[in-house]
Formats: sequence, C-alpha cells, structure tokens
Amino acid sequence: MLTKIKETADFIRNIIRDTPDFAIVLGSGLGKLQDEVEAIHTLEYKEIPHFPQTTVAGHGGKLIYGILEGKKVLMMSGRFHYYEGHSMETVTFPVRIFHLLGIKNLLLSNASGGVNPTYKVADIVILKDHINMMPEHPLRGKNIDELGPRFVDMSEPYHKGMIAVAEKVARDNNINVPQGVYVALQGPTFETPAEYGMIKMIGGDMVGMSTVPEVIVAKHMNMNVFCVSVITDLGGPDIAFPVSHEEVLDAANKAMPNVITLVKGLVKEYH
Repeated sequence: MLTKIKETADFIRNIIRDTPDFAIVLGSGLGKLQDEVEAIHTLEYKEIPHFPQTTVAGHGGKLIYGILEGKKVLMMSGRFHYYEGHSMETVTFPVRIFHLLGIKNLLLSNASGGVNPTYKVADIVILKDHINMMPEHPLRGKNIDELGPRFVDMSEPYHKGMIAVAEKVARDNNINVPQGVYVALQGPTFETPAEYGMIKMIGGDMVGMSTVPEVIVAKHMNMNVFCVSVITDLGGPDIAFPVSHEEVLDAANKAMPNVITLVKGLVKEYH
C-alpha cells in the first residue's frame, strides 16, 4: 500500500506543484460545492494511478485542485464507500494521498438520517463525535509506522478549533447549525425504524454509511478534521417514512446554499 500511495501522491504532486491548505471530500449530492472552486487542474479519477472509481449516483469522479476563498484546495467530487465492495484500504486511500501531499486540514461532508427529534430534513449538523459500528476497521492489520502509530488517540476526532470557526460563520450568516454525534453503519440499506431507534438509544443524533473510516485514517496521520452533515431523512421506532436515494439528493440540494456558505467561510477564516 505504501508504494501505491507514494506513486499516486507523486503523480498528483507533479501536476499541482504546490501544497494545498485543505483537502475537501464531497458526499452525496454535495457536488455543487465544486463550482465554487476556481479550478487550476481537474483530474478524472480514472486518470490517476491506483485511484479507485466511484459507482454511486450523486458522486462525481473528479479531483479538483484550485482556489477557494483565497486558499489552495484539493477537492474530491465523489467518495468511496465500504458498501460498494471496496476494502477499507481503498475507501481511505485518498486520505493517505492527502497526507503525503503535505495537507494538514481535511474537510468532509456527508448525507445522513436524523434521529434527533429537533432535526428537520435539510438541516446542517456539525459532527462533534462519532460512534463506529462498521464491521471492518481501516487500521486493522500490520501498522505502517511511517504513516502513524499503532494505537491512535481519538479523544478529539473533530477539530475543536475548526468547529469554533464554523460556528462563528454560521452565526454571522444566521444559519442554524447544531452539533451532533454521527453513527456509521455499513449500508447500503437505509435503516429500519427499530435500527433508527437503536441509533438514538446508544447516543447518536444521525446515521450514515461513510466518513468514519476517513476520519480514523486522518487521525492516524495527525490531520485536523472537520465534517458537516446534511440531514436528508428522519427515522425512529415511531416513524416509518419511506426513503429513497432521490429524496436524499433532493434534501442535499435544498441545504446546498448553507453548506456552501459554511465551508467557504471556514476555509477563509481558519488559520
């Protein structure tokens, strides 16, 4: 794996010839954020050595290097999921690349199902913590000491400094952005009413099928991580609304202006 990520990082470095200030990963339906970047280089995933391919609607397949609010960013339009059949090594491969490129700050986004009764569809929530219930761990196996320690401190999975800046941006723009705990399940099925109820009982505010493997690997390499989630559906033992991927994308679309404001503000104001 180390050889592969070095080869991929070298390939990208030779093209962008700079160290981005932020890496940004766009989740389900959040691809419009890429239009905000003043692109300098755009690479299709299929052009990049060893890079996986995405198979999910609502996820693009491009790596975009450019300028956002005066900062250099490397943006992934489309991520990889364990439920697609990828190994955890593949799911987290891009995060390893970001680290080798010298990027210190990772911004993630996702779509999730809300179980907190105060949430509404199209709300934006900042992740303050997570609970990992995926059946495979991205650091299982022999540790690569060159990348990080065997046992990783997860006492602050989401960077408090970034969260504070994002909250200030939200206040300045009159956007209601609560903090919540994200629970990661394998997918690809949406949760049953009883499963939504379990998520709430164990301390979760929302549930999704991504993000946590990337966060773990980023923390393994001592990166600063921030994540924002769009609530695309609501669930619980007394709620049995049908949900579809189209509805998820529609909710993400409604939330998009606020997501763009929040991310641009964070990129601009975080130092």
